[in-house]
Order: sequence, then C-alpha cells, then structure tokens
Amino acid sequence: MLQLQYMGELYLVSTPIGNRQDISLRALSILSNLDILLCEDTRKTKQLLDFYNLPKLPELVSFYEENENIRQLQVLNWLKDGKKIGLVSNAGTPLISDPGFKLVRECIKEEILVTSIPGASAVLASLVVSGLPPDKFMFIGFLPKKEGKKTKMLEKIKEIREVLPQTVIIYESPYRAVKTLLLIKSIMETVEVAVCRELTKKFETVIRGSIDDVIENIKSKKLKGEVVILLH
Repeated sequence: MLQLQYMGELYLVSTPIGNRQDISLRALSILSNLDILLCEDTRKTKQLLDFYNLPKLPELVSFYEENENIRQLQVLNWLKDGKKIGLVSNAGTPLISDPGFKLVRECIKEEILVTSIPGASAVLASLVVSGLPPDKFMFIGFLPKKEGKKTKMLEKIKEIREVLPQTVIIYESPYRAVKTLLLIKSIMETVEVAVCRELTKKFETVIRGSIDDVIENIKSKKLKGEVVILLH
C-alpha cells in the first residue's frame, strides 16, 4: 500500500451538458491542477477550458471509444509515474454512455486512486424535470440500433417493470425518436412519457403526456441534438 503515495490520481470530472455555468468550483480547481486531461474531442474541450480562463491548462490528450484500448496502457504508465490525470466527456459525467469504464477498472486493479468530481448529468437533469416518479428509475442509455435487438430489450424492460414499476430513461437520436416511441407504444401500450431536448440550453424543451400525444407533438417539431426519452 505504500506504493500508492508515489502514484498519480485519476479524476473523473463532470462538465456541463449545455449551459457552461453548470460547472462546480471544485471541477475548475481540479482542471487547473492536472498534468494531463483525457478528452473525447480535444478541440471541444479546449474551447470549454478557454471559456473559464483557467490560470493553467493541462496537456490535452485524445481518449475516445476507438482508441481507448490503445491509450489505456499509456495512461496507466503516466499514473504510475505520479501524474495527475483528468478524464472528461464531451458533455456531462464521464463513463455514462461514454468511454472510461475500462480505464477505471484497471486503475482499481492497480490500486491507483480514482476520484469522482460530480456535476451535470442528462440522466438526472431529465428525471427531475420530467414530472415522472423519481424514486426508482432504470437508465438504459442508447437502445440497440438493430430493430430486432431493440424490440427484445424493450420487451425485457416491460417484464422488469411489471415486477418493479419504475421510470425508464433512454438516450436517443432526434432522427429515431418518433420511430422508437412508436415501437415502445406497440410493446408497452399505455405509458406516460416525457421527451427532453436541449437540456440547460436556451431552447430547452420538455414534452410531457400520453405516448400518443407526445408522438404527435414531436412530429410537428424538428428535434435537434440528442434527446432523452422517459417513460412510466
């Protein structure tokens, strides 16, 4: 265990999902004192850091789904050399439908300290504003793109909800939102739905109601950006 004091530390830093004011003072302090910051998109992260006018910027290193496995060994070596390293996603809390889980698992195996710097999350932001019961919820992330796998997953969700009623949270592309809602309707019949888009941004919208009403409402609008679908 003495080895720990010579190792670095991995910080999982939450960043805003839209409104740039939604960042914690602790996150800004950590970001100012890192040696390296792992980013899904270094250009987007550089723009975000420039907005906060931090006194010191860490070295930005790309870390995304396609290079995660290759980059992992390099990051572990940096940590073992005592580097302080942060991980951010393009928006929100790292690891939630974003890369980083494998790295965290390896850090735990190597007894490298991992610290979460909590903050914005589309999951919780959508849940609390949806008007649907927040006491129990199931986060699915993105459904499979293939229709057969998507149908099987929704059927399994229906079975689970029959045993334990809860609000279900799904990430979806705006181009597939109506199609996904129609599939949900065919499997679960009558459900109450909320669809959130542009959360924390200027044109934030939450569409609530029966699944039929929500589908008709969405058809009349041109959705932009990723949306969150909640159902109960």
